[in-house]
Amino acid sequence: MTTYKSLALRGIAAGGIAGVASALVQLLVTEIPIRAALAVEEAREPAGDGHSHGGEELVSRGGQVVGGMLAVVIVGIAVGLVFATAYALSKRWFADRSPFSRSFALGAAVFGAVALLPWLKYPANPPAVGDPETVNYRTALYLGVVAAGLVIVWGASWLAERLQAQTQPVRVTAVLLAVAAAVAVVLVAFPAPPDTIPADMPVNVLWQFRLSSLAQLATLYVGLGVVFGLLIDPATRRNKASEKAAVA
Repeated sequence: MTTYKSLALRGIAAGGIAGVASALVQLLVTEIPIRAALAVEEAREPAGDGHSHGGEELVSRGGQVVGGMLAVVIVGIAVGLVFATAYALSKRWFADRSPFSRSFALGAAVFGAVALLPWLKYPANPPAVGDPETVNYRTALYLGVVAAGLVIVWGASWLAERLQAQTQPVRVTAVLLAVAAAVAVVLVAFPAPPDTIPADMPVNVLWQFRLSSLAQLATLYVGLGVVFGLLIDPATRRNKASEKAAVA
């Protein structure tokens, strides 16, 4: 049978691959609006107190980009290990599905909980947007929505398990309605974003950054589900074939 160690190793590998893909999206897509937003921020400085906000950069922009990409890969590996653990614990919820479909569904659910839902309420903002004094408050709000999203995912899986005796259309409809209602409650209950968008921030730069950030997270989480599913499905089939041969 498939051991947790083999699942964990595949999770780490899948997380690394998804992390590299997400880092490439960051370099090739997200970096474009970041540089545009930094240009807006630099253009404000002459109108301020006459000196740079941070003086000389301790790390060049190129070094920051490389460091950010490495951080994304490391996060991907860590998330991959957690993902493998969650997959091992969630087998009983999707016992009638193939390993690949279970992995893909889990990756999509994680993306919805920790990326899409927070993005709907508190979309990411590029540099030059946001008051530094509200960063702790904004972080708390964001983490609160993430926690609520994870609760919604758990509740949806619990409800699906309780409705196993029902037909699939009834079960799927009930779960979707419950998730939609829970998401609506979260979006209404949490307060509005505390920061306003500066008038000098181009709308196209703002939304390019927001959409590219969401695409980067989708690459990480959904990509993790896909890659992990591809890695675990053949292994599972081989294990089942071995078990059948042993019985024969």
